Amino acid sequence: MTDQQNTAASEEETAPQFSLQRIYVRDLSFEAPKSPAIFRQQWEPSVGLDLNTRQKALENDFHEVVLTLSVTVKNGDEVAFIAEVQQAGIFLIKNLDDASMSHTLGAFCPNILFPYAREALDSLVTRGSFPALMLAPVNFDALYAQELQRMQAAGETPTVQ
Repeated sequence: MTDQQNTAASEEETAPQFSLQRIYVRDLSFEAPKSPAIFRQQWEPSVGLDLNTRQKALENDFHEVVLTLSVTVKNGDEVAFIAEVQQAGIFLIKNLDDASMSHTLGAFCPNILFPYAREALDSLVTRGSFPALMLAPVNFDALYAQELQRMQAAGETPTVQ
């Protein structure tokens, strides 16, 4: 019986583990350079979205992942507003091979963070008296796969920090 308990304990220690520890806003900014004149114009916006992720290893199998959403909205040729949110999370991730760790940090964690970032961005934009952006969901798995292909074509190897 003791051997079975030791084996079970050993398997638990080496089994992959994933746990969300905290989600928080790391940085938030909003600028409406043409206000109040922009509010008096016909509203025909064009939206430019830039998204980026980065990760940093913390102590003891903890990792910080930061998803940055930067939006520039123009009305005609004029910038109506620029908004940016850096939504971050701290994750406990243990016992994954390098490929799985890279995918988890590059796609799985950003998938978790995106709804929070989208809500923070919409809240920020509506406080500026503009309509909510209601960004469509993002397929981070596909973006991650594209980045892997780009890195392989360039002869680079993915690294986990």
